[in-house]
Amino acid sequence: MEIAIIAHDGKKAEMVQFLNENAKILHRNEISLVSTGTTGNKVEKAGFQVTKLLSGPVGGDAQIAARVAEGKCQMIIFFRDPLEKHPHEPDISMLMRLCDVHNVPLATNPATGTMLFQAIGA
Repeated sequence: MEIAIIAHDGKKAEMVQFLNENAKILHRNEISLVSTGTTGNKVEKAGFQVTKLLSGPVGGDAQIAARVAEGKCQMIIFFRDPLEKHPHEPDISMLMRLCDVHNVPLATNPATGTMLFQAIGA
């Protein structure tokens, strides 16, 4: 199973903490992680193996959206910062739309991410 992880700058530490809290589920279910570049760097430094794509603002969100459309990615954990403006908002909207079109679960906060991980860890 492939899970994409993305986190806005103000949420990257929260993403690393979330993955650490769910490390057993990730390892037990042989999940491969794919990520936007900067998030991937942080996650990799925390000891996780991750395939890094471009940084979000330069196309990483679009690359993950393409993986959703191609059926390669089965889940997305995207910790968004709702209080900040992001110049690549159209890419974020496209990613969310494609998750809806292709029925791919998308968590935008740790509470929803935990529920999704509990479902696959059961």
